[in-house]
Amino acid sequence: MDMTATVDSAETPLFEAVVVPHRSLSRRGMMILVGAMCLLGLTVTVVFTLLGAWPVAGFDVIDVALAVLLLRVNARARRSSETLTLTDRALHVVRRDHDGRELRRSLPQGWLNAVLEERPGRVPALWLVARGTREEVAAALGEAEKRDLAASLRAALHRSRNPVFDNAQLRDDAPAEPNLAPAVPGGGSAQRPWDGANVAAHPAGSESAGI
Repeated sequence: MDMTATVDSAETPLFEAVVVPHRSLSRRGMMILVGAMCLLGLTVTVVFTLLGAWPVAGFDVIDVALAVLLLRVNARARRSSETLTLTDRALHVVRRDHDGRELRRSLPQGWLNAVLEERPGRVPALWLVARGTREEVAAALGEAEKRDLAASLRAALHRSRNPVFDNAQLRDDAPAEPNLAPAVPGGGSAQRPWDGANVAAHPAGSESAGI
């Protein structure tokens, strides 16, 4: 099955969720943290150099440089995202990496199901399953967020497969049917031929009363 697809403009969006990696530090907080690490590393280097243990300075510089590199990689991954769009035809998954490159996947809506795979001691995996095709989504989410997303996806799929039609004639507050019977002199209304309210029933074989 060809899983690569784009969202057709003729499709009707029913549900959309955007998943981004969790980052506790803002850009300003990241700069403050890097500055504090550099200051601490410089202080340790100066102290050990004055004590004659100058080789420690080299290891300290390597430690600070490695920490800054890892923080830089973490900050770049912050720009990645994953968008799930459910339409009346399919569920489209669009992944964007930190460089802006996109990877698109599409699964048919008719056979789609959202399945949580429990993994002891780990965050459960959320799979989109459609006729033997499996696609893991929302890997960056925690357990609570992933369970909420799975429940929302299932609810959206249920609504799309069980639409509720608003028929005004079936409402409880619908206006009563008007009386279309023509008026007769002296008040009242004429009996309609199909209205059997005043028609007496006679058992089979009985005789009618004489005049």
